[in-house]
Amino acid sequence: MTFTFASTDIAARRAEIVDAISGKLIVSVQAPTGHALRDTHSLTHIARAVVDGGSPAVRCGGYGGLEDIESIATAVDVPVFGLTKEGTEGVYITPSVASVRAVARAGAAVVCADCTFRENHDGSSVADLVAAAHEEGVLLMADCATPEEAAAAYEAGADIVSTTLAGYTEHREATKGPDLECVSKARELMGPDAVLIGEGRYHNPDHVAAGFEAGASAVIVGTAITDPAWITRAFTAATPAALN
Repeated sequence: MTFTFASTDIAARRAEIVDAISGKLIVSVQAPTGHALRDTHSLTHIARAVVDGGSPAVRCGGYGGLEDIESIATAVDVPVFGLTKEGTEGVYITPSVASVRAVARAGAAVVCADCTFRENHDGSSVADLVAAAHEEGVLLMADCATPEEAAAAYEAGADIVSTTLAGYTEHREATKGPDLECVSKARELMGPDAVLIGEGRYHNPDHVAAGFEAGASAVIVGTAITDPAWITRAFTAATPAALN
């Protein structure tokens, strides 16, 4: 069931991915260390389920790293947006050329990499990360925290830009719910042709609709779909026991 690009040309591969995801909802399938679902086998089944539900791609990896990417990439027939999460102080996403290459070789069609204004672990630039991804025959999605970072990543050649890290670095405060202002400002700075993904704290269908209204080309949702503990707490909050 592994996804295979129809072309060997990067521009054609970019067009293929953009066509697959535009105007759609992508699901992120991840679980951190210590979570009840921190199991590659379980996450692979969840990935298959969200694809059955219509997700045109799957974002995965994180602290499960290459093992999750390899397993999910062979279990689904849609593009995998792969990443690693590294570092003990703050979250850094695929923050080196070596990490980008490893994620690509694990089966990702799109490598999600840290393109904030923080220094990457090997001192690499966005252009370095893009070049490494393209040399591996895959695309590079820039995970950013601010509109300015998004615009800079786009100018540096990132194929796709996402607001993944908005509210997760010192450069932008977290919002309650998705950071729609980050999406709209990034769209304004990048222009209409950029592929911009809204991600981070999209917790219900209204949030998804608002993300598209703000200018997103696609939206990624994770926790609200794939974390049963979070979903249970959300429903439990409406019970008499919780309200009294």
